[in-house]
Amino acid sequence: MSRKNSLDTLRNIGIIAHIDAGKTTFSERLLFYTGTSHKIGEVHEGDTVMDWMVQERERGITITAAATTMYWKNHQINLIDTPGHIDFTAEVQRSLRVLDGAVVVFDGVAGVEPQSETVWRQADKYNVPRVCFINKLDRMGASFEKSFQSILNKLTPNAVAVAIPMGLEEKLSGVVDLIKMKALYFEGDKGITVVEKEIPAEWKEEAETWHKKMIERVAGEDNTLTEKFLEGKEITPAEIKDVLRKSVLTYKLVPVFCGSALKNKGAQMILDAVVEYLPSPLDIAPQKGIDPKTGATIEKKASDTEPFAALVFKIATDPFVGTLTYFRVYSGVLNKGSYVLNANTGEQERISRILRMHADERQELDVIYAGEIGATVGLKGTSTGHTLCAKESPVILEKIVFPEPVIGIRVEPKTKVDQEKLIMSIRKLTEEDPTFRIKEDQETGETIISGMGELHLDIIADRLKREFHVEANYGKPQVAYKETITAEAKGEEKYARQSGGKGQYGHVLLSIKPRERGQGFEFVDEIKGGSIPKEFIKPVEKGVTEAMDKGVVAGYPMVDVEVTLYDGSFHEVDSSEFAFKIAGSMAFQKAAKAARPVILEPIMKIEIVTPEDFFGQVISDVSSRRGKIEETSERVGMKVVDAFVPLSETFGYATSLRSLTEGRASFTMEFNKYDQVPGNVAQEIIDGKRK
Repeated sequence: MSRKNSLDTLRNIGIIAHIDAGKTTFSERLLFYTGTSHKIGEVHEGDTVMDWMVQERERGITITAAATTMYWKNHQINLIDTPGHIDFTAEVQRSLRVLDGAVVVFDGVAGVEPQSETVWRQADKYNVPRVCFINKLDRMGASFEKSFQSILNKLTPNAVAVAIPMGLEEKLSGVVDLIKMKALYFEGDKGITVVEKEIPAEWKEEAETWHKKMIERVAGEDNTLTEKFLEGKEITPAEIKDVLRKSVLTYKLVPVFCGSALKNKGAQMILDAVVEYLPSPLDIAPQKGIDPKTGATIEKKASDTEPFAALVFKIATDPFVGTLTYFRVYSGVLNKGSYVLNANTGEQERISRILRMHADERQELDVIYAGEIGATVGLKGTSTGHTLCAKESPVILEKIVFPEPVIGIRVEPKTKVDQEKLIMSIRKLTEEDPTFRIKEDQETGETIISGMGELHLDIIADRLKREFHVEANYGKPQVAYKETITAEAKGEEKYARQSGGKGQYGHVLLSIKPRERGQGFEFVDEIKGGSIPKEFIKPVEKGVTEAMDKGVVAGYPMVDVEVTLYDGSFHEVDSSEFAFKIAGSMAFQKAAKAARPVILEPIMKIEIVTPEDFFGQVISDVSSRRGKIEETSERVGMKVVDAFVPLSETFGYATSLRSLTEGRASFTMEFNKYDQVPGNVAQEIIDGKRK
């Protein structure tokens, strides 16, 4: 069986945006125009295709990345609608890792918002080519120019407008296509018919100005066009498109479109843009991986004839089929009923079914080809970030790195039955969501679950109750503090025990020094002349990492430390792995106490949009929460405050902001970095921990 579509007509794209930019409404339009769904779901009516979870429909936000497939002008488009809320940043990150291109949606009133910046930077990290859509131009206070300017200033100087709106707010009548220099109107049922007309006289001059800017920008990317432009010769739409495509693929230009998804204006232009400018699997560099046996680099080309390799980017619990494993095929072909190797675990998995997902509906396939995105059911030991590949040519593709959780809550099951259900359910949820963690507190025997923010934990608690029917009590949110050192120090420990017969002996000298924030732990072995035998080095490192789990200030995990093992001694008979592990652990604790240890706390980046009347109160409230104001700006009759506030000071902030501003202000918050806690606060944390 050969593939229906050739590889160059395949597009794997994601829709990314800040919360409330209208991403899901926009996706619903694309599904309708491509004939994939027969009616348009609306977020405010709770009947969208892509937001199918109960929690998504109730809150009107996207939580999980939904996948779907549609067809437009003989091209197959695999679309992933990702969440905009930063508590679900892992969903965006893993989706970007397996996508070839992205459509970034902006709110035409707000322009670039903090979380649009976050997703943009994530796309930069994976070098994802993208096109932009300025949405909601039918809303009060919408401005295409301001929004476009905010993209240029805050995100990329490479943005180029290829369309402008005719009218704004309730006067939005259509869109000018600056490449063809035609006015486009969207008529018929839900704007399904695109009608091309001459540009009305009132928009002619403005269109000419924007057209000239665009030509200049596009021509600048190509020598032949630059010459034509300077000689004042006519540049054809085909030439513009050709250069635009090359420049989008190399990330030199980002075309910007506009319209209103809700009012059915402009969405078809994005479908055309996806087909015309965004990459097929053939346009992107081959995937790099490593050979698990030799560590050599292997390249995987997008071709059906290469050995099979795919990356698992998401695990989801489906009420009808059990555990769904989503994967992206990078090379080769996968047949139903075949066996594949999980290169990360070394185990074999049988592929009993292959599914093409359409949000929460499924289509059964017998075979899936290179470049495609699919799902399978019933894999045992496979989790997010694992590579599935052909047994005869093993490869481990580059993993997906997820941020660490910053907030935790205690959870206690109500009954004995709930206890067992809780552990099972939480295990399922941690498989699904790599930023959600569970750990037992050894001292108190409590179960702590942690995540990316209050909303994240709130949704998890809700799912435990509804999907898994677990009744439990939840404690107050707790901040995930960490510890680190601020100076260099040395530590020595000789662990020697004699108790009749074989004794225990381990002797370790190590030095420690701080690393930059976010660099993590590094262990350096500098043992010369065999003063500690090779087989005892690993146990020393194990002792050190165990000691780092319980810091020396208040028992929080230690991060960003470099530990160098430089000397020691051993006993021919009495030395053991156990003795060196204990010695390593104790030597580290001695050194850490001498290295001016401090507590670190998560700092959140917060953006507050408030009416001017309450500006003063909002600012002084932020300052009272140990917040630092970064900048304040104006946005359509509102004041915008950007600030950094410690997470511990933000609990219940939604409620207090509401009462401060008569419910008229809104805010968004995301994790920014870990930073040192001031002395007086550190003392409170230590005392609280002792209690």
